[in-house]
Amino acid sequence: MKYLITGGAGFIGSHLSDALIARGDQVVVLDNLSTGNKSNIEQLLPNPNFTLIEGSILDTQLVNEVVESVDHVLHLAAAVGVFNIIDKPLESLTTNLRGTENILEAATKHNKEVLIASSSEIYGKNSNVPLHEESDRIVGSPLKSRWSYSEAKAIDESMAIFFHLEKGLTVRIVRLFNTVGPRQVGHYGMVVPRFVAAALKNEPLTVYGSGAQSRCFCHVYDAVRGILAIIDSQATIGDAFNIGNNHEVTIEELAQAVIRQTGSTSQITKISYEAAYSAGFEDMQRRVPDISKAKKTVGWEPALSLDAIISDVSDHLR
Repeated sequence: MKYLITGGAGFIGSHLSDALIARGDQVVVLDNLSTGNKSNIEQLLPNPNFTLIEGSILDTQLVNEVVESVDHVLHLAAAVGVFNIIDKPLESLTTNLRGTENILEAATKHNKEVLIASSSEIYGKNSNVPLHEESDRIVGSPLKSRWSYSEAKAIDESMAIFFHLEKGLTVRIVRLFNTVGPRQVGHYGMVVPRFVAAALKNEPLTVYGSGAQSRCFCHVYDAVRGILAIIDSQATIGDAFNIGNNHEVTIEELAQAVIRQTGSTSQITKISYEAAYSAGFEDMQRRVPDISKAKKTVGWEPALSLDAIISDVSDHLR
């Protein structure tokens, strides 16, 4: 099978590329390298089954040509990271909406299967956990850039489903919850690599807000296993699946775990959301996935612990 991975030089995309190549598939990566990095896929560049195309999902002609040449499209390319979304909201919206539309149009034209990588961000401020695939979306004002990513990802999902229902396109959707691991960088707001990098330098670990807000962190190796299970199953067509770990930890507990596991002398400091982002920034207090649907449908569940995540991120950053 020949797969196109948009955003395949990014954190998750590069690990997905590794996994597909390892099982004998061919991979074509389309990436403009704005947030992805060649270093993530340098181990694959000599492989005859791997091709990197530097380009944008906004380039309609290029997207058409590349989609036509493959069997299956895994659409991961997107503007990512809270800092990125807030700093460049218009560019982020354009990438996430127009880029996805280009992919869906090309896949429909050439009759290719598509996986859309969505996000737990679509649930917004809904803290009625655990969040299942039919849970309500609760988001803030559309005038706040903070929620533009959530809105864009929700529209991406809607477009994909309507392409499926109206035009017969074979689509699958995965909603990724706080995927972390080696190759992830902290400067877009990702908390685990940011904490680990600081701890390894014995610098303060800066917690935004009270630190009582909680998240569930899923190792990228587990997430990739989940994605592969979804694309390999006929039972997942035309549906969405949460992919994440349901072990909940507060951000302050995460910081403590990082310090303990790295043997760091770092201290924990706290700053307000306003100081970290901007006035009026809104966050969600809890975000825990219900992963029973993926387990029931394809037999997937996470296997790696938070300790394994911290250890692997630490080894990578060292």
